[in-house]
Amino acid sequence: MSTQSSIEDAVLALQKGQLIVYPTEGVYGIGCDPQNLEAIESILALKQRSWEKGLILVASSIEQLAPFILPLSESDLAQLSQTWPGAVTWILPAHPETDPFLTGNRKTLACRVSAHPTIQALCQAFGGPIVSTSANVSEQPPACTYKEAASTFPMVECIVEGGLGDLSGPTPIQVLGSSQVLRQG
Repeated sequence: MSTQSSIEDAVLALQKGQLIVYPTEGVYGIGCDPQNLEAIESILALKQRSWEKGLILVASSIEQLAPFILPLSESDLAQLSQTWPGAVTWILPAHPETDPFLTGNRKTLACRVSAHPTIQALCQAFGGPIVSTSANVSEQPPACTYKEAASTFPMVECIVEGGLGDLSGPTPIQVLGSSQVLRQG
């Protein structure tokens, strides 16, 4: 049974390998520790989502993403700094040891340094990035309220309530070093 949880509760859940649900810039997200394969597999199973789609990592700083991505050039960092922290997810070059369940078996990884206060607090308190994907079963509308998130995923015990950001849906996804947009925001 889901209950309203604090940031501290969410961090403890992440450390125990559990899933959490939390507000993001436009919808509620479901996430876990990106280094816990069992938790990642649980998210994919709950969402009925193919691992080949990959997942997003959200962080409170670009430094938190360093273990998962290759070093970036000054021009890449300048491009990212135009939207980070913020509501744009970027496709970045993945570190070769980043788990294929995160990358979808690609050489890239979707990442966002969020300005959302809940995500900032979660990632700072956890000490690293977390997996983030919309709180919905694949092909269904994402949860936009605490109540919708709790009814979609009643088996997730840790749901952090909070306000969504200013977006009316999931964040846009852009490819670093190009003008390609994979998902409109």
